[in-house]
Amino acid sequence: MSEFNKDDYLNDLPDADELAGQGAPAADAAKPADSQPADQSAAPKPEEGPADAGNGDQQDTDEDTLTPLGKAKKEAADYLEALQRERAEFINYRNRAKKEQDRFRQHGIIDVLTALLPALDDIDRIREHSEMDDSFKAVAAKIDKAFEKFGVEKFGEKGEDFDPTKHDAILHKPDPDAEKETVDTVVEAGYRIGDRVIRAARVVVASPQA
Repeated sequence: MSEFNKDDYLNDLPDADELAGQGAPAADAAKPADSQPADQSAAPKPEEGPADAGNGDQQDTDEDTLTPLGKAKKEAADYLEALQRERAEFINYRNRAKKEQDRFRQHGIIDVLTALLPALDDIDRIREHSEMDDSFKAVAAKIDKAFEKFGVEKFGEKGEDFDPTKHDAILHKPDPDAEKETVDTVVEAGYRIGDRVIRAARVVVASPQA
């Protein structure tokens, strides 16, 4: 048996660097698959809510983000809109009130006119028979002007066409010369306010002979 030589044995051993290079791949291969860093692109994305989520709070958010000047402008616009609504309601109320006032005024005129109709008829009869003196004519003229001022119109004249909507025929008499029904005699004049007839004219009608 040959003698053991320590120096020859140490020289035959591989270097430490060579052993490190050969062991690294084996170590890498031994790593479990789940220890590899995950691909960032494959990571699941957080679920996104619906596009309209949170719209209910959008207005509050917008108001919170307004500048003091923007808030002042918005408040002024709100006040202006409310003022316009109040103005429209006031105009409607004023128009309704005016119509009611005109209606009550007209009813008052009608009541006075109705109460004075007998006296007005007497004045017309006196005027027709020329029994008025100058002073009485002046008073009658003032009464007529007063009623005209309040929109009262007197109607009914001899010779005009008979109209059953404004004439009350108290008598029909045949007339050989009449081609259509006409007013022959006005017994009592008619009165109206606008299109409203207060009293139809009471007349005698001349009718064509059959």
